[in-house]
Amino acid sequence: MLAVVNSSAGTAYRRSVDAVASFLSSASSRQGSAFELARTENLDELSSALGSLNGRQLVLLGGDGSVHAAIECLHQSATLDAAGPIGIIPVGTGNDLARSLKIPLDPLQAAECVMSGPVRTMELLLSGDKVAVNAVHMGIGADASYKGAEVKKKLSKIKAGKLGYPLGAIAAGISSPGLNLSVRVDGELLHDGSRPLLMAALGLGGTVGGGARLIPDANPHDGFVDVVLWESVGRAARVGYALGLKNGDHARRSDVRVGRGQTVEITAVDGNGFRVSNDGELWGPFTERRWEVQCDAWQVIAPQ
Repeated sequence: MLAVVNSSAGTAYRRSVDAVASFLSSASSRQGSAFELARTENLDELSSALGSLNGRQLVLLGGDGSVHAAIECLHQSATLDAAGPIGIIPVGTGNDLARSLKIPLDPLQAAECVMSGPVRTMELLLSGDKVAVNAVHMGIGADASYKGAEVKKKLSKIKAGKLGYPLGAIAAGISSPGLNLSVRVDGELLHDGSRPLLMAALGLGGTVGGGARLIPDANPHDGFVDVVLWESVGRAARVGYALGLKNGDHARRSDVRVGRGQTVEITAVDGNGFRVSNDGELWGPFTERRWEVQCDAWQVIAPQ
């Protein structure tokens, strides 16, 4: 077994990693196999560690950013399929992919799942050379990721960091003018861009920002990407939408459109670029972007 972890972390994070490493080492020894923990500090070191997999079982310790980076690295090196079933142990802050997969958020319970859990096939969302394993969003979603990161840093000091994304969404939603985007799902027009969209979200997994149910009906095993478009412009409606993110009630609003398909094309009809939050990583701006689902792209160890 090869476990890979980003070594730039706080004390509490390191204690969780050490406890998990001790558990996996003992479990591997009982099964007559070896265990190695690779601590990486940058993408080059991550690539080197993944390149030394050599048939060993891969376990990723980290949050959504760490999982995204590893899966993208394996995809770009055309070794994702050969990596076999991958274990995920959530020791980050958001852990949204783990939530969608029902992987225990307690690191030691997740480690037990790695040793005995079933294997499930997973899809990827591809856009050019970029991959997404959980969710992509733009508009106030991307603004909320930026603002929410700032809020989360402050709230984490009082152990309330999970509120960062919903509060960031409120802050972004109050001030954002919206984006004039046309959205096509499997070639069918879902939104023509004549009215501004405050948010467009594409999800394989259902939550972002540490549990906000942005795409509540998403399923990372069904071969489709779920799309949520929000057309609301009134200030009161914006606050209500953001508050509804906690349990997914926002998706039932009359100013929300939903879709599902295997390809999504988004174009800025006014030529103004839009930023994209891709598994929490901000990139862009773009005037157009296309995503497609790759089914059965990789395997994960997760509860049924």
